[in-house]
Amino acid sequence: MSEPHFLDTKGLICPEPVMMLHRAIRKITSGELLVVESTDPSSMRDIPKFCIHLGHVLQNQQTMPVNEENQKTIYRFEIIKG
Repeated sequence: MSEPHFLDTKGLICPEPVMMLHRAIRKITSGELLVVESTDPSSMRDIPKFCIHLGHVLQNQQTMPVNEENQKTIYRFEIIKG
């Protein structure tokens, strides 16, 4: 498998993370991995729904400890383009 692609949407709020995800996933090839990091709690709902609706595989989803720099929780998603 090739190196994963990375999308940083930290600091953005709905709907921006999903809009950026939509653009980013179009640019990669089927089967490639895209890692997304967000600080928007609604991403925990929106990104899994995005994957289901558009046929991508949500390989992993994690809630990371609070980031010391900005005191926000980081939500991390590993998505394989369908």
